[in-house]
Amino acid sequence: MMRIKTKAVRAALLLAGAGAVLTPGMALAQKDKKGAAADAAPKVQLSDGFRKAALPAQTALQAKNWVEAEPLVAAAEAAVKTDDDKFYAQQFRLQLADGTLVQRANGDANVYAQGEATLIGPLDALIANPKLPQDTRSRFLFKRGQIEYGAKRYKEAIAFYDRAREAGYNDPNLALNIAQARADGGDLVGSAAAIRTAIDAEKAAGRKPPLEWYRYARAKVAQAKLNAQVNDWSLLMVKDYPTAKHWREAVLLYGFNGAASPQLDKRAKIDLWRLLRANKALADQGDYVEYAEDLGDVGLGAEAKAVIDEGRAAGKIPAASGPANMVYSEAQKQIASDGPLDALAKRAQAAPAGGPAAATGDLALGTGNYARAIELYKLALTKGGVKVDEVNSHLAMAQALSGDKAGAKTTFALVKTPPRSDIAAYWVTWLDQAGPTEPGNAAE
Repeated sequence: MMRIKTKAVRAALLLAGAGAVLTPGMALAQKDKKGAAADAAPKVQLSDGFRKAALPAQTALQAKNWVEAEPLVAAAEAAVKTDDDKFYAQQFRLQLADGTLVQRANGDANVYAQGEATLIGPLDALIANPKLPQDTRSRFLFKRGQIEYGAKRYKEAIAFYDRAREAGYNDPNLALNIAQARADGGDLVGSAAAIRTAIDAEKAAGRKPPLEWYRYARAKVAQAKLNAQVNDWSLLMVKDYPTAKHWREAVLLYGFNGAASPQLDKRAKIDLWRLLRANKALADQGDYVEYAEDLGDVGLGAEAKAVIDEGRAAGKIPAASGPANMVYSEAQKQIASDGPLDALAKRAQAAPAGGPAAATGDLALGTGNYARAIELYKLALTKGGVKVDEVNSHLAMAQALSGDKAGAKTTFALVKTPPRSDIAAYWVTWLDQAGPTEPGNAAE
């Protein structure tokens, strides 16, 4: 599971960038400057009373003498007269709050996080001050979001994170923190949307987003039982990480282990097995044997035999495997019962409806005779009386595996009804990536 950094980063780290901008020492000493150097310096209007009270406070803060600094900072705050006085006093207060907390935590991140509420007042005061530089304000807003998240005030955390983004904060962790806060606050869809924002930003910056982001977002929409979005995330993952392992993970989640799997009949699941086979993503003996068993159950013995042969040749199925040998034996009996493909094709030609042509096309598809399969599927569609989405799916697969990618994508586009349209989307994604390496031999 993805781990997002939502624990507060020490305020001192956020203040580090501000230190180069907020330089009380220079301003406090500026009164004595003369001539051109003074003219070139920033115009800071500090009252004499504040300047006098602030110098000892600054000295104590720089020495990290927090106990001594407390009354001195309070004295500086009491001496505030101008807007610049107020701005520097607010900086002192935040430095004191953070330094005191760091000292109390003594390196223990949990103790620090538990005490961060003491930073809220000083941070909010500076965020509201128009003199605070915008880049520093954006970092302070992000810090406030972290504090709210740590307190499990997720709605408030998201509001601060959104303000940080609007103020120009662009660290990748921002989108991830928004995603985590939305998920923990119950907005699973919003969480996934935040991850998509982070992914798009990484791509725009020329970087590859981490794989765990995709899995995290997919898990959130799966938790929300949004099957269509689960598919969208799986497809996005295999587009950006097109490995056999990820293809198998995505397809099995959709068709065998996910909420959509009860909607798929055995023939639909076989079409997913075929995609894994074409992707060279069948992992082990279990995959090959289950695939072959499903084929045998619908009478596709020739394809079942080919699958077992392939598994043996790949070293995935031991020669002495009882389950594989049993399936193989049944497949051979089916092949003998079916008879020659040419004879079946002739009977399909003479049949009044398209069912026999579609069934014979399936046999041809399973044996790698893609040209004959294409011919028979088109005949089945012409004759009618068939499941159009299923036949078009198989026609497109035959076209794809024969090397006709353009034709396959055109035919897949005709498949409009879920779950067949979902399966078509997986096949089209594969075609867009690579497709068959050799026309006519993609399943080998």
